[in-house]
Amino acid sequence: MGNRLSKIVTKTGDSGTTGIAGNIRLEKYHPRIETIGLIDELNSLIGIGIADLNEVVKEDDAPLLRQIIKEWSTVQHQLFNLGGELSMPGTELIREKAVTQLEEWLTDYNEQLPPLKEFILPGGTSTVAKTHYIRAISRKVERALWELNSHDPLNPHSLKYLNRLSDYFFVTARMIAKEERSAEIFWQKTLVED
Repeated sequence: MGNRLSKIVTKTGDSGTTGIAGNIRLEKYHPRIETIGLIDELNSLIGIGIADLNEVVKEDDAPLLRQIIKEWSTVQHQLFNLGGELSMPGTELIREKAVTQLEEWLTDYNEQLPPLKEFILPGGTSTVAKTHYIRAISRKVERALWELNSHDPLNPHSLKYLNRLSDYFFVTARMIAKEERSAEIFWQKTLVED
């Protein structure tokens, strides 16, 4: 494979536009560019989460966490594919199999967890809290995709993938809490009642 980027500083964006495939220039605040940026932000947060999980795995033999690291790495590649779709309009890189894979992981983990009787607040360990943050940013990306889709139809598999992704991170946050023996923080309605 040849060099993907031989020059990082191009100065072509100095006028407030950026390029996507097909020699198309868009304003840097265009919804498509904003969504690509949100995907990059999400991918970076997942990278931080993987780094944190790797630190935990170093100290403790944790096969479940090793599995989650592999899954998160797969998700990172899929998010890069999604960014590619948005950078090359009309290209579809996310397939139904990617959605199915997330659903399989979700089902497997959910079967290992006790049913929820109340809402969960982000917190517990640092890793669990960061996973909930990743989940929240996943939802943000999903909203941006649907906004973009309302003007310019996107790959339906990508829209489904992002919908499942935030659910997946919710369930993995619960699995990580279980693995780290961290009590989940449940919303206490009585604290907000008169």
